Amino acid sequence: MTLVGQHLHFDCASGIAGDMTLAAMLDLGVPRELIDAAFAAVGLGSKRLRATKITKHAMAAMQVDIDVEVPLGKGWALVGAPTSAGHGHGGPAQQPNADHEHHAYAAIAARLRGSTLTAEVKTRALDMFDRIARAEAKLHGVAIDHVAFHEVGAIDSIADVVGAATALAYLAPASVSCAVVAMGFGQVTCAHGVLPVPSPAALEILRECGGIMSDGGVARELCTPTGAAILAHAVTQGTPCPPVRPLAMGWGAGHADLADRANVVRVVVGARAELAAAATTAASSGEPQLWQIECNLDDMNPQWLPDVVAGSLALGALDAWSSAVTMKKGRPAFVLSALVPDDARAAVTSMWLRETTTLGVRHWPIARTILDRRMIEVQTAWGPVGVKVAYQGGVALKAMPEHEDCARLAAAAGVATKQVYEAALAAYLRLGP
Repeated sequence: MTLVGQHLHFDCASGIAGDMTLAAMLDLGVPRELIDAAFAAVGLGSKRLRATKITKHAMAAMQVDIDVEVPLGKGWALVGAPTSAGHGHGGPAQQPNADHEHHAYAAIAARLRGSTLTAEVKTRALDMFDRIARAEAKLHGVAIDHVAFHEVGAIDSIADVVGAATALAYLAPASVSCAVVAMGFGQVTCAHGVLPVPSPAALEILRECGGIMSDGGVARELCTPTGAAILAHAVTQGTPCPPVRPLAMGWGAGHADLADRANVVRVVVGARAELAAAATTAASSGEPQLWQIECNLDDMNPQWLPDVVAGSLALGALDAWSSAVTMKKGRPAFVLSALVPDDARAAVTSMWLRETTTLGVRHWPIARTILDRRMIEVQTAWGPVGVKVAYQGGVALKAMPEHEDCARLAAAAGVATKQVYEAALAAYLRLGP
């Protein structure tokens, strides 16, 4: 079974960082060439990533390093010397010094928007960086556009965010869970001096998204702001892993060694039990595989929805609809849904990502029981109308005149659509069994 469109679960007993997440995604099976291409698209260069299999406390895991010596593409204006890969924090814009490299959040966002990354990867990466910037702006009491990143804004962390966004776009998970994040305790030294652990930015990011934390029993920083932002962006349910059939596991190693455990994050891909059962039912019935896809929209002009629904049908969806819902913080929103055959799923999903404001599309296999159908033409005083007749075991159960036929004839004759509809239904009934 494919890894795409399944459930993802993050195990963060040793915390999480951007490089650990990217390493776990590569170990999971996300194609390396996609990450290299994304780095090239944003101007980081396609030769920057080094991925190595190592062991941490006897656990085999992937570890990644970002080569800061590779020249950057045109448009990246770096200030100061490269920093070591680390956890780090942002802060208000200030004069660069010899120890830290500074990147303004606004410049990073502009660079991502102007890159040749796909629309979905751009949106995901921007959301992750925006979460970090909002946390830093609140902590330092500055406007978000005045936030400048130190270690978090260095080359390695920009690469971690772009890489994680690319991996999530490739996997297109239907749902993502994480029960608790180990944060660590004690102190950490960063660009602003000594700060408490959990790091203030990581803690604020987790607070904003409603995540659950523990100290993990380790006196050091375990969860970085970048790692927290990736979780805040991706996780859809803050729970233990739901019942799934495990398909693959990815282990991503951090660079530090912990005394009592492997410093790794584990990402599990699983087929949710109810989804796997639906796929099996569809396959055994001989019906082509069908998928239900949907996304939540709380920031889109509702006037665009009819165009997206029509576009979905034009691309092969069997049905498409929207429903009004209320989301977190009482925000009114819409759920956009469609029923699509397997050969139309990619096209409809791509159109939604392009034409709506959603950051991702959920999809799962679905089974259905349908009646046999036949179209019969009947004559009315205003012209012919098609009548859809549904059968079970050769017995007609229901008949429905086609609305478009009735509306067209009614408009031409200047009568009510209901009048033509009832006449068509009466004509069908006169035909007898």
